[in-house]
Amino acid sequence: MISEQLVDLSRLQFAATALYHFLFVPLTIGMVWMLVIMESVYLMTGNVIWKDMTRFWGKLFGINFALGVTTGITLEFQFGTNWAYYSHYVGDIFGAPLAIEGLMAFFLESTMIGLFFFGWDRLSKPQHLLVTLLMAVGTNLSALWILIANGWMQNPVGAEFSYQTMRMEMTDFWAVLFNPDAQAKFVHTVSAGYATGAMFVLSISSWYLLKKRNVEFAKRSFRVAAAFGLASVLSVIVLGDESGYTVGEAQQTKLAAMEAMWETKPAPAGLTLVASINEVEQKNNWEIEIPWVMGVIGTRSLSKEIPGIHEIKAKNRERIVRGIIAVNALEALRTNRQDAVAKQVFEEHKTDLGFGLLLKKYVVDVNTATPEIIERAVNDTVPRVTPMFWAFRLMVSLGFSMLLLFGLAFWSTLKSACMGKPWLLKVALWMLPAPWLACELGWFVAEYGRQPWTIYGVLPTHLSVSTLSVNSLYGSLAGFIGFYTVLLVVEMFLMVKFARMGPGSLGTGRYVNEPQFHA
Repeated sequence: MISEQLVDLSRLQFAATALYHFLFVPLTIGMVWMLVIMESVYLMTGNVIWKDMTRFWGKLFGINFALGVTTGITLEFQFGTNWAYYSHYVGDIFGAPLAIEGLMAFFLESTMIGLFFFGWDRLSKPQHLLVTLLMAVGTNLSALWILIANGWMQNPVGAEFSYQTMRMEMTDFWAVLFNPDAQAKFVHTVSAGYATGAMFVLSISSWYLLKKRNVEFAKRSFRVAAAFGLASVLSVIVLGDESGYTVGEAQQTKLAAMEAMWETKPAPAGLTLVASINEVEQKNNWEIEIPWVMGVIGTRSLSKEIPGIHEIKAKNRERIVRGIIAVNALEALRTNRQDAVAKQVFEEHKTDLGFGLLLKKYVVDVNTATPEIIERAVNDTVPRVTPMFWAFRLMVSLGFSMLLLFGLAFWSTLKSACMGKPWLLKVALWMLPAPWLACELGWFVAEYGRQPWTIYGVLPTHLSVSTLSVNSLYGSLAGFIGFYTVLLVVEMFLMVKFARMGPGSLGTGRYVNEPQFHA
């Protein structure tokens, strides 16, 4: 059996590298469309200040993109180094969208980025705008294919297990592509990235306005960020509702943990605002809820129930027992592929195979699992409720806080009053970290809430890891954290340096003091 320490360290290493990587991704996704907007205005008006805006914010975008690529490459290699059995088990399915992402999206994105920076004096205005547009399309296509792969891990459609090859095989590429979970994750994630890019531009522009530096440049940037950010954060909230519905359909365990819903409540279930969670006794000591809301979000109806954790565990217990039969049938088929009786039994119980494999965490032979071991496996099927519950609520609170800020900022631009509200500019400046924190919390809820599975309901996490030594994991984990921290410090240094320099870093001579432009 694989040691629990090895599994935990493998998970920690992947989580650490993913969290670092996701510090850069949302800003890349968000800023690129703002560059398209700014350059489009430059093409339409011929006003050079919009070109300067595109070049300046593009410089900060480029710094972030370079470090995002550096941290992202490691993640794909880890599937082979740290999660070898996972790669073997589902590589035919999971590898397809990742390969398409590299061949279609990343090459397009990387090529267009080069033309974006070096093509200002070599391309016509329409040609350069087309380059910027294609750069944005490539960035979003890259996110699409990665989230299709991740969405399949959350909701493994279009595939089935083959006893002939002893691995998962794709049966319907289009089902994988149009997986509802993947599509909901894509639109929700990219909208969060748009909000991140808008907050970045809004906060730095607010700092210029507070310092009364590059005022006309900052005003225009502030206007674009306020409008783009308001639309983006509204999309995040609306599409978050859709994401909640897909979770309710495909991952009822995650939804119940997010809501600390221990018991199945009469339909439509209420939305719990806050609660005192008692995980030892598996109940809430007290809770405050809004009636009906969770039922509407999670089921799109007023009559359909959302199962509670206790009901889910009871169903999972039955699936684990049936899974034992599936594991035994599969063992027989491994010995003799022509065993007709074993094949029939396996076909009848193969949907529960993953639940039977949960017992492999505790015993080599699932037939030796005692009721106590089965109960431990049942408890494993539900992630810890407290971190899920509060992480989700903090993420939502940050989302609505950003909605309020972008709404006020947009209103101030309509009244041409952003300069007259220093308190709003200060709030915008201090809110700069908010979207990153919300994005990281969203990633945590999505991934931690999937446990104990790498492929939900199919492949347990403890069976997915490579047979590495604990010492090698400690060493590589320390190395990754150290190296990524250095990269993060470099990013922060460069970002702060050029943000402080402002558009004067372009060397145009127009931004030494107050620019001579008029709105």
